[in-house]
Amino acid sequence: MFTELNSILNTSPDSFTQGEFILVSDRQTDASFLIHHFLSFYLRARCRVCFLGLVQSFSHYSAVSQRLGVSLAQAKEKGQLVFLEGLKESLSILLPKESNTEIQAVDFLRDPAVGLRSLYEFVRGGEGGEGGGGEEWGPPVLLVDDLSVLLSLGVSVGAALDFSHYCRASVCSQLQGNMVMLVRCDGEEEEDDGDEEGPERLLKGLTHQCSLTLQVQGLPTGYCRDIHGQVEVCWRRRQGDGRQAQKKLFQYKVHDKGASFFARGTSSAVL
Repeated sequence: MFTELNSILNTSPDSFTQGEFILVSDRQTDASFLIHHFLSFYLRARCRVCFLGLVQSFSHYSAVSQRLGVSLAQAKEKGQLVFLEGLKESLSILLPKESNTEIQAVDFLRDPAVGLRSLYEFVRGGEGGEGGGGEEWGPPVLLVDDLSVLLSLGVSVGAALDFSHYCRASVCSQLQGNMVMLVRCDGEEEEDDGDEEGPERLLKGLTHQCSLTLQVQGLPTGYCRDIHGQVEVCWRRRQGDGRQAQKKLFQYKVHDKGASFFARGTSSAVL
């Protein structure tokens, strides 16, 4: 958990806005450090977290969280964390002999045309209930790392956006929990190659759904040892018939056990 980022977002594990959809995106750099931040943040806030880890193993997330002072193994044991290890579960579909068990959440790998209903049902099952020992948790949280990987597995942009829409309706609206999704884009910003099924289309669609975006990019000037990149934070709030957006730009440097952020400027616009 990064205390400087908490200050930027005016939040803390003891006091945070409920019902938010936070969209994290990266371009020509790696924004996964923000996923680790939000994972440790919501576990410290005693939220019940459903984490769809589609690109890394549980041991990877666990090792990083350990450096941030959070034990994922203990969170799973207590029932606070429900984790889908996408890489491992995919083997039960692609290499059936590797496993005798199978989670239906990834059955879209057999036929992407069936959509993500089973994955949504997995999320629904991980949202409520009590953990081991009858512990009660705070509002539910859904984390996805990363949604755009589904496109490379044959899932359509429309199906991914539908999945996000239904999860937001359930987690954010109905249960007043929060949702954090990561989307990765290649190429330059605002580049449009006409690909209707690419991550750029997915990012644009999700941007219309979310309430907060964190767009992580490499430095325009190239590599720098002391600064790893920049992140644009955009608060999107409904106002009248449109949305009011407030933006702030920061540079950042990732450390072994945290990250530092440096303000670059502010701007505002009406969308």
